[in-house]
Amino acid sequence: MDFTAGILKWLETTPLSIFILESEWAFPTIESVHVIAIALVVGTISIVDLRLLGFASTKRGFTELSREVLPWTWLAFMAALIAGLLMFISHATEYFGNTAFRIKLVLILLAGLNMIYFHLFTCRNISEWDHSSAVPRAGRIAGGISLACWIAVVGFGRWIGFSMS
Repeated sequence: MDFTAGILKWLETTPLSIFILESEWAFPTIESVHVIAIALVVGTISIVDLRLLGFASTKRGFTELSREVLPWTWLAFMAALIAGLLMFISHATEYFGNTAFRIKLVLILLAGLNMIYFHLFTCRNISEWDHSSAVPRAGRIAGGISLACWIAVVGFGRWIGFSMS
């Protein structure tokens, strides 16, 4: 754990971290970008998940819908990731020890693993259900897991703000 603690302390003493901490506007601006980007991630991925669950966009093919929406999801995710990393380095030790932060990271990992599984296995026979409102059970489960994970990410992300000292 000494090695990890050393890296965390080092991150907090980098010039960028010190700038974020000492600036009146840097952290709030970065946090605002992070919140907006997460809102875009959750909003755009929800469109896809609700299609999988059969609640929205059922008249559109899944492939067409995901081609239009997912590039925006990835762009927003990258913005959220960069902003999140910038916030993290400014309080690395405190974030690393925060339970809500750790749960949020696990949920993001779970959402990613769910997505990988969906694309590797459920999408194998997408031609059979692409334009149908009847998505196979595995697709509906993937959509439900994704939606639940991202809603929980928002909840635990908000909890971080209340549990930091």
